Amino acid sequence: MKIKHSGPSGAFIGASWLALFIGTLTYSIGLWNATMALNEKGYYFTLLLYGLFAAISLQKSVRDRLEDIPVTGLYFGLCWVSIGAALLLLAAGLWNATLTSSEKGFYAMSYLLSLFAAVAVQKNVRDLALLKPEFTEPEQSDLNSFK
Repeated sequence: MKIKHSGPSGAFIGASWLALFIGTLTYSIGLWNATMALNEKGYYFTLLLYGLFAAISLQKSVRDRLEDIPVTGLYFGLCWVSIGAALLLLAAGLWNATLTSSEKGFYAMSYLLSLFAAVAVQKNVRDLALLKPEFTEPEQSDLNSFK
């Protein structure tokens, strides 16, 4: 018996997008309102973009491997190194920042929410793509007309 997958529910898709929106928006608003130097704001914003890219790339690589789509070991390793580097750079930046503990926690939690939500959104996109046929097979009579 073959199990038919129905894909992610509308509620999960909506919750994933909402979490991504809330996480990135709160992180960005926090940076906008922060009383730190512009280069420091740029550092944290760049870390957000790098972290989101690394998380999505890692999720895609893991999913590709599960579906027997070739992924080189080098790229797969770089994905893990990138996500680790993004988290380590954020931790080091927050550790050395002259922010209160509550502000540091705010940035860390909104950052992690954004990364988690990006992975969930990517998973939903991939699940929905599996449900849609990329193309329909032409009928044999259609092929004969080109001879």
